[in-house]
Amino acid sequence: MNPNHARPPAGSPLIAVTSGEPAGVGPELCARLADRAWAARLVVLGDIDMMRERAAAAGCGVRLVPFEAAAQPAAGTLDVLHLPLAQRSRPGRLDPANARYVLGLLDRAIDGCMRGEFAAMVTAPVHKGVICEGLGARDTLPFSGHTEYLAEHTGTPRVVMMLVGGGMRVALATTHLPLAAVPAAITPALLEETLRIVHRDLVRHFGLVAPRILVAGLNPHAGEGGHMGREEIEVMGPVLARLRAEGLHLLGPLPADTLFVPHTLERGDAVLAMYHDQGLPVLKHASFGGGVNVTLGLPIIRTSVDHGTALDLAGSGRADAGSLFAAVDLATAMVAARAAA
Repeated sequence: MNPNHARPPAGSPLIAVTSGEPAGVGPELCARLADRAWAARLVVLGDIDMMRERAAAAGCGVRLVPFEAAAQPAAGTLDVLHLPLAQRSRPGRLDPANARYVLGLLDRAIDGCMRGEFAAMVTAPVHKGVICEGLGARDTLPFSGHTEYLAEHTGTPRVVMMLVGGGMRVALATTHLPLAAVPAAITPALLEETLRIVHRDLVRHFGLVAPRILVAGLNPHAGEGGHMGREEIEVMGPVLARLRAEGLHLLGPLPADTLFVPHTLERGDAVLAMYHDQGLPVLKHASFGGGVNVTLGLPIIRTSVDHGTALDLAGSGRADAGSLFAAVDLATAMVAARAAA
């Protein structure tokens, strides 16, 4: 690490980075944020003693210091807003006792963003299973993921997941649904609201004046004129026509198997896929390790890594910080775009 590269410019926006599941790679990846210069001031949320242990075990030569909002951070240091673990954590060993600690990191970041203390939040990975176990889940899942938790705790009725990477922006009309449930979920109301959210946030957070959205069909060959399904004709077509009449730039429904070829992607600024495994395999093939998950529709800016807790790598120092770095860069750019709007 070059300590001369760690000081942010004076007056930079403050971005909160949650360190995620303490048994995973999140804490050590966060410690590596001191490895380079940023256009924003960063504060990592987590247990500072645990963070110091993980940084040392991973060979990160960074000095972690308690966060003081009024103090200008020194070169070669990383601010940590200390939130104590419930139970001492070891790399690779999940402990349900720390479930509420993990959620507490999110609560503090959300609260800080809503109050204007933080300009944005970036999240390291969490482990849904151990959180649910720690919360005493039985028949229902009290925690189904960052996206749903952020929506609930910001009072947002609908959010949209979008991944950015490999030169693409891919949003999803539906997320973690069984494939058999997808067709019924894609209603005219859902499709219209999703497209409005994607359009609005491409304008306000990505600085696109008139964003062009490529809309994937649901069925093979986008229904082949109704021979392979009628959703494109009966559900999607009328919604797209109505929104085009309002001035939105929408192309589709397009066959998903040819949408992701370069000459089609060049015609759009973002893709709306109808379901998770229609859009994300292509993007992750092009960008895994450097992709970013963005939650659209929130009153705050939130980005995240595109990978999980990687328990097998925790404490080894071998985890790739590329996705976390990309998530911080994108959050910073979104803050700047919103300020310029």
